[in-house]
Amino acid sequence: MSDKTHFGYQQVAPEEKASRVRGVFDSVVQKYDVMNDLMSAGMHRAWKRFTVEISGVGPGRRVLDVAGGTADLARLFADRVGATGQVVLTDINAAMLELGRDRLLDRGCVTPVVQCDAEALPFESRSFDCVSIAFGLRNVTRKEHALAEMHRVLKPGGVVLILEFSKVTPAFQAAYDWYSFNVLPRLGRIVANDEASYRYLAESIRMHPDQATLKSMLEAAGFERVEWFNMTGGVVALHRGYVL
Repeated sequence: MSDKTHFGYQQVAPEEKASRVRGVFDSVVQKYDVMNDLMSAGMHRAWKRFTVEISGVGPGRRVLDVAGGTADLARLFADRVGATGQVVLTDINAAMLELGRDRLLDRGCVTPVVQCDAEALPFESRSFDCVSIAFGLRNVTRKEHALAEMHRVLKPGGVVLILEFSKVTPAFQAAYDWYSFNVLPRLGRIVANDEASYRYLAESIRMHPDQATLKSMLEAAGFERVEWFNMTGGVVALHRGYVL
């Protein structure tokens, strides 16, 4: 087994990737949501709403949002589960988690916030009805470990939702590549004063498993009835699987 993993297009030691990813998000945290709106022309909000809408989550359910960052999904799920349910927000990055917590509090939503690694979730087995992760899996060093952990903490009948950049349809590939490697880094430099982090973003998307490969990884982790939904020509894909 190789002792290297990828950080964008670079090969690095696993522990180095975790440190570098932490540095990326420490750098961009204050402009993270602004950049998301600019990069996607606001479409990321529709992608996240769709994720919550097809989750099947209702009042009284318990949801774990992994790598939840600034709490976009957590806020939407909180509205779904209501006062009788619970949403637990997690992230490995303290700065992102602090911002997400503050935004939840600003909306009057008091919910557990836990700093933790997606590869070693500090929760009891079979304790959640839904586990979500949006635009975070590609930054995980050992994705198979994270998927196994998500499976472990889900109750029978529970659902996992993975929203992530994916492989675009061939008709969009040339335009998407030009946008990714020219516009994104330039936006990062102008808006967030950080061109390198957004160049990493473009590279990390290319290194992430495509739709069919991620489906196979979910099945290998024990999930059943796995399917995916392409959005915006495959720029983003939502994978859904169940613990039966």
